[in-house]
Order: sequence, then structure tokens, then C-alpha cells
Amino acid sequence: MNILLEKTKRYEYDTTGKNPRYEERQMPYGTKKEEEKEKTQDSDTLLPPQIPDEVDNNGNSALHLAAMFRGDHPWPIPGAALQMQWEVKWYQYVKQSMPPNFFPIHNKKKESAKQIFTREHQDLVKMGGEWLTSTATSCSVVATLIATVAFATSTAVPGGTKEGSGKPILEQQPAFHIFAISSLIALCFSVTSTVMFLAILTSRRQEKDFAQDLPRKLLLGLTSLFISILSILVTFCASHFFVLRDEFRIAALPVYAVTCLPATFFAVAQLPLYLDLIWATFSKVPQACLDDT
Repeated sequence: MNILLEKTKRYEYDTTGKNPRYEERQMPYGTKKEEEKEKTQDSDTLLPPQIPDEVDNNGNSALHLAAMFRGDHPWPIPGAALQMQWEVKWYQYVKQSMPPNFFPIHNKKKESAKQIFTREHQDLVKMGGEWLTSTATSCSVVATLIATVAFATSTAVPGGTKEGSGKPILEQQPAFHIFAISSLIALCFSVTSTVMFLAILTSRRQEKDFAQDLPRKLLLGLTSLFISILSILVTFCASHFFVLRDEFRIAALPVYAVTCLPATFFAVAQLPLYLDLIWATFSKVPQACLDDT
């Protein structure tokens, strides 16, 4: 067990027989030779073979320790949902590091690692689920409004159609093509965003769902929402371009740029969360927390 704890530095193992407790989540920093040696090891058996057979005086194996949660040493990411995501990833990382012949055991309290994980993370699952629900509810309202407007604009033909042929009168103007393409993009991505947020709202939000399913749905929903907001603004600017006379069209360009400022401010405000979500979702193994202050 001490070998595992020395490699990960996530827990402090009490060799006197007391309950093990969490220490800093700090990943190993070995020499160049040690790093080259670790690269040659199979990624599915990252732990030495003797680790699964060792337990502490309370019967806790390495997997039991990975299932425990200590709230005062969180992962270096904000939000309960992302915290829960990395807790699940850490548990799965240790579980997958066990040899294929590893048989799950119970500690002296007759608890399995899975039971400990479920009990220890009840509050975090609840807080993460509430945050996802509030975020998905707010964003789904915006996405639904954009989808409604985008549907109306995508079926409209600015300037009308020619009699007999039914072709748009303004089809030769570049603004017409911008209007048609942007309205279609806004409709597609707003519907996609709405579906993703509804999928989050109807999810059972179990522990395993926080690993990949829910974060990826949230990431796809936010990305689609940003694209749909930008596309609908371009659609409005292109449709308004037909109303202006030729001498006013150039003067209206700064106004169109100012119109995009609210969406820009919103995107900038959500950028830290968006980047954290991308980093946490696509990181295979939870990263080290080097600063506990």
C-alpha cells in the first residue's frame, strides 16, 4: 500500500493502524529513468502487482482509499459537477490500474469500494446535479427562443419571390446568401442545444454519468448555444441590410458590430467555465493539485 501512496501522494497512510486519511493530491515526479520505465509499463496495470493484495488494519484496499472523499482537498477545478467528474475519473483510474485477476474485497466494516464511493459522494452528487439542472434550465430557455426565431427567419424570403419561377428576387445579392446560411445554422445549432440540455434535465444523474456523459452533453450544449447566438445576430444584420439605402449601408456596419457586443460579453464571461469544462472532460487522468493553500 505504501508503494501506491508514494506514487500518487493522494493519501497519507498511517502505519500505526489508524484510519488512513487524505493528503494532498500530488502526482509523482520521477527522474528521467523512472519516467522512461513507467512509459514501458502497460497502461492498464499501472500499479505494482503486490498493491491489490495489501490492505491496511481496517481492511481497506487501494480501491477503498480511492473511493473515499475529503472535501477540504478538492481538485483544482471549480464547481461541484466538475469535482464529481474528477472523483469518478480518479476512482476509475485506480480500478483500471488493478490487475485483471483482482477480486473486489470488503473491509472490516463489510463495505465494498463501490459502497464507500456512493456513500462518500452523496452530497457532491446532489450539489452537482442541482448545478447542472439550473444551468441546463436557463440555457434551454435561451436555446428555445433562438430556435423559434430561427425557424421563422429560415422560412422567410426577404424581398419576396419572382412570379412564375418562385425564385427569390434578391438571390443575386451576397447579403441574401449570408441571411439564408446563417439562419439555417442558427436553427440547427439551437435545436441541438435544446436537445442536449433536455437530455441533461431528464438524466438520472448517477455517479458514473458525471464521468463523461453529462459533461460532454453540457459542453456540446454550450458550444451549440454560442454558435446559434452568433448566427442569429448575423441573420438579423443581414436582413436589416436589405432595408437600408445604398448610402447608409456602410455607415450601418459599426452599428452591426455593436449589436454583437452582448454576445461577445456573454461568451467572454463564460469562457473560464467553458475552458475548465473542456480541460476536465478530455483529461484522461485527474491532474495534480500542487497548491493546498
